[in-house]
Amino acid sequence: MSATETPDTKPAPTGLRAYSELGVCALLLAVGVLVLTDALTMETVAGARGPVGPRTVPLIVGAALLVVSVLLAVDVLRGGRGEAEGGEDVDLGEPGDWRTVALLAGVFLAFAALIDPLGFPLAGALLFWGSAFALGSRTHALTRDPLIAAALSLVTYAVFHLLLGVQLPGGPLMGVM
Repeated sequence: MSATETPDTKPAPTGLRAYSELGVCALLLAVGVLVLTDALTMETVAGARGPVGPRTVPLIVGAALLVVSVLLAVDVLRGGRGEAEGGEDVDLGEPGDWRTVALLAGVFLAFAALIDPLGFPLAGALLFWGSAFALGSRTHALTRDPLIAAALSLVTYAVFHLLLGVQLPGGPLMGVM
């Protein structure tokens, strides 16, 4: 251990690890270019829009992504680097919980496959219930959780479909709602 190193600090990364944050810069740059390209090629009707128009927000977000990616790249190349995540009551030495990740991925894939035939209210209830189960809810798993999931799904459907006008598939419940 050198004189400047304390037992709590780690030496600075070397090689590719020293510049691994440039990958984040490249990702931000790519997303910014994509957003700007999409905004600039967007077809709009001049008479149907207000003074701001639909291109304004994507142009601002895309430009901000480009600026942040350049500033972050400059900081990384000058030797700046992010602090290692200390974790919030998490033992970083333990492996990830891949069972939970797999269960959540399965629930999301099932939701995507079932939303058209079952409609949002039923598929959403399965999504919310499956997510609660995958994340560890075991108390009253067969009574309380499905009822809460069904209520949450119906409220979400009502808010988006009926109040906001977003067309969500109703499925077999279309005639009931």
